[in-house]
Amino acid sequence: MRIHFTGIAGAGMAAAALMMREAGHMVSGSDADVFPPMSTYVEGLGFRISWAFDPANLDDDLDLLVLGASAKLGGEANIEVQAARRRGIRITTFPELVGEATATRQNIVVAGSFGKSTCSALMAHILREAGVDAGWMIGAISPSLPDTGHWGAAAEVVLEGDEYIVGPTDRRSKFVLYHPRDVLLTSLVHDHVNVFPTFAEYKAPFRDLLRLIPADGLLMARASDPIRAVAGEAACRIVWYDTDPCDGWHAEDIRFGDVSRFTLVGPGGRRVALATSLLGAHNIENIVGVCGYVLERGLVGEEALTRAVASFAGIRRRLDRLTTRSAVPVIEGFGSSYEKARSAIEAMLLHYPDRPLTVVFEPHTFSWRSRDALQWYDTVFEGAARVLIVPPPHHGETSHSQSSFGEILARVAATGITVEGVETADAATAALSRLKGDEVVLLLSSGPLLGLPDSLPRVFDARYGAREAAA
Repeated sequence: MRIHFTGIAGAGMAAAALMMREAGHMVSGSDADVFPPMSTYVEGLGFRISWAFDPANLDDDLDLLVLGASAKLGGEANIEVQAARRRGIRITTFPELVGEATATRQNIVVAGSFGKSTCSALMAHILREAGVDAGWMIGAISPSLPDTGHWGAAAEVVLEGDEYIVGPTDRRSKFVLYHPRDVLLTSLVHDHVNVFPTFAEYKAPFRDLLRLIPADGLLMARASDPIRAVAGEAACRIVWYDTDPCDGWHAEDIRFGDVSRFTLVGPGGRRVALATSLLGAHNIENIVGVCGYVLERGLVGEEALTRAVASFAGIRRRLDRLTTRSAVPVIEGFGSSYEKARSAIEAMLLHYPDRPLTVVFEPHTFSWRSRDALQWYDTVFEGAARVLIVPPPHHGETSHSQSSFGEILARVAATGITVEGVETADAATAALSRLKGDEVVLLLSSGPLLGLPDSLPRVFDARYGAREAAA
């Protein structure tokens, strides 16, 4: 088939496009108003891409148009969608396409409020390093994998399963379309309040997902109270995991450092010594869940597992150190929800306990912009010495009750943390030019963050690198 992806720079869209190309289809795409790292990543994939929407982007013999879910694409009003409708071309979404294409495979759906990108990438890396040519679809870039999407020759396919809805006219959660044989469930906390106003509504699609696991499938689940409350929906074998001792897989003797080490302990006393360069206690939890799963399924041996975990370089925007010479490290985290932002901040406090932490934050997602989630700001920055906040974006603001920039700043100021609003990259850079040199800076967003992840490291390496050399 000839397939065109409208919104190809979306993380899931790009991964699905790669899978379809490897499966033998002809792929093209278009997008607009995109930013690194996905824009530069997609440019290097070899697709025929247009950075503007135009009916001329659709081939005469096009079979299928895949429409992304971003509000910026315009949905049915997008001119490529309208042209495809007039021509009678089938229009679908990437979750529907991936679900249809992998319906006969042994799909491993990695789901949860947070941790699913890292766990999906780690699982794909472990299988690849062990010689298992599994397929995968991951909504983030990992330097340990050649691409975010891969078709694979083995039966197994690792699919990052998003609970967010398919689109404005299809309120199903994406992951219920993926025909799970097994599920790794990492976490369950209230998120996406614009779509799921209550926690009960948020948990409902997870219950639906667990009902889809066949009797011979496996649910690998973190041993938290919210997950235990929904796990009864699964009619398959359930194996638990956590960092603390539980009735399943857990970690012992955790020693944090530039390379953190711990012992993975499994049922019956099975023990595997592991080491990782990933930062944060939450990543130890991720590793326990993934390793417990692949060992339970017998997909890899312990020696291959140990090598793969040690060599896994994580994923982009999840605690990447962006500076190379600066005495003040600049680290980029992913802050699309409260739990993700809080995990990144706690990792900074754990690994840099003696450095004052400055957080540069962008309230990019609908959840962070919603008045219904203003209480998140009461505790999310605990432990930080200083917070800089950039204005929330305007796309989709009329679809929910959006907080103003002033309301967000006032909410953080009420906590007693030093907070400052910065509306341009120059203003943010100027505010960060008054550091003593013993700090650490965390860039936290799921959006472009004024381009600071690209521009700020060069400034810091020049300004604070010289200080480090002089010292």
